[in-house]
Amino acid sequence: MSTPQLTVWFDGACPLCRREIGLMRRLDRRGAIDFVDIASGAEGVCPIDRQELLRRFHAQERDGPILVGAAAFAAMWRAIPILRPLGILARWPPLLGLLDVAYRGFLKVRPSFQRLLRET
Repeated sequence: MSTPQLTVWFDGACPLCRREIGLMRRLDRRGAIDFVDIASGAEGVCPIDRQELLRRFHAQERDGPILVGAAAFAAMWRAIPILRPLGILARWPPLLGLLDVAYRGFLKVRPSFQRLLRET
C-alpha cells in the first residue's frame, strides 16, 4: 500500500454513502485514498464545519485545496486507476460544470434514496 494521495470525508451514517464508499474502497487497491467517516464524531477529522462536510461531498488532494461536489468526485476518480480517465476528463471545465449541476440535482433527491435504502 502506498501513502494516501487523497482524503475523502463521507457520512458513515448515510446508507447511500456507505455503499458508494464501500465500492470505492474495493476499487482503491493501491490505498491511495484515506476515507474519513465524519459521522463517527471523531475529534480532529473535520478541517471545515462538520455540517458542511455532511451536506456535500468533500475531498482534498495532498497539500491541495479542499474540493467540493463534482470536483471532489473527480479527484477521487483520478486516484483509482480504473476510474482515472473519467477523473481526468472531469478536469475539463465544461464537463466539470455539467457534473456539478447533475450533483446538485442529485442532492435534491438524495433524502428519498437514503430513506429507501434505510428501509431495505
